[in-house]
Amino acid sequence: MALTAGIVGLPNVGKSTLFNAITKAGAEMANYPFATIEPNVGMVEVPDKRLARIQELIPAKKIVHTTFEFTDIAGLVKGASKGEGLGNKFLENIRQTDAIVHVVRAFDDSNITSVTGKVDPEEDINTINLELAIADLDAVNRRINKVKKIAQQGDKEAKAEMAVLQKLQPVLEEDEPARSIKFNYDEQKIVKGLFLLTSKPIIYVANIAESSMADPASDKYYQIVKAHADKEGAECLGISASAEEQIAGLDGDEKQEMLEMEGVKEPGLNRLIRAAYHILGLRTFFTAGGPETRAWTFHEGMKAPQVAGVIHSDFERGFIRAEVVSFADLDKYETMQKVKEAGKLRLEGKDYLVQDGDIIEFRFNV
Repeated sequence: MALTAGIVGLPNVGKSTLFNAITKAGAEMANYPFATIEPNVGMVEVPDKRLARIQELIPAKKIVHTTFEFTDIAGLVKGASKGEGLGNKFLENIRQTDAIVHVVRAFDDSNITSVTGKVDPEEDINTINLELAIADLDAVNRRINKVKKIAQQGDKEAKAEMAVLQKLQPVLEEDEPARSIKFNYDEQKIVKGLFLLTSKPIIYVANIAESSMADPASDKYYQIVKAHADKEGAECLGISASAEEQIAGLDGDEKQEMLEMEGVKEPGLNRLIRAAYHILGLRTFFTAGGPETRAWTFHEGMKAPQVAGVIHSDFERGFIRAEVVSFADLDKYETMQKVKEAGKLRLEGKDYLVQDGDIIEFRFNV
């Protein structure tokens, strides 16, 4: 289930610093545009305190987190949709991702060059969103030219696609994202096949000053980014990329001391990783006991046999039933024996929709 979130933004807003903090992968960072040319890719563990609690109650030899992928993409400039800068390459790299993490400069620092010569979060956001909308409008117009004649001849699939394209066209002409349009299930399948940049779910990250970490909401630049995100119905996080990079490089007590010094309970990166994971409809189930306590990723809406297949195809092919305990019940009763006595151990069949936090043992026969 290799889904990825692409980290995008104008040059020098802190994308690679954030990526480096997230993945500890050593992405190149430099104070000039286009330091990132080829996209850097890194896998991260999804922070989940439930794993430690399960391990405490049902000890195993090791804990295994589920993972998520981030891609650091080259900085975009005005005119990218027309090929300016690394425009075409940038847009194609975004097209390969499943979600967008849009990093916006929200700090003052005369030592770090701004490609626009000033700190203006709203203008920066609009620059990127405009380029993505222009690229999508061009793709939609080209598709209309291909499909129009076939639709006029009465082809059902072409007519359905034309209806979707005609919904998209006026919205993109107003520089609004495709994700702002409500589509039904069948329309969504057509939109997905168009691979539009602005149809991807998005998280705005205001790269704030370290001094604002304890209370991002009070930061004037964060407030601008948050207001824009709210208009789109998108999520917004305030994160200091440089401070997060320092925190990521510390261990144990040193990390905790710095978090306390900054007045925060956990790294902002944890919130970002979880947010990116969840906006793609990804959820977590657990297996416990035996050699490992493990988190697994599944898509919301998957039924028990499909989820069993996440572990191994044989589990799905020979599925008999799932023995399920919710994390909340295990946390409350603390032993599996007490869970059973309380009637909270459930036997679920092929139609069971797996829930986030389920602890499952699958029964199968191949």
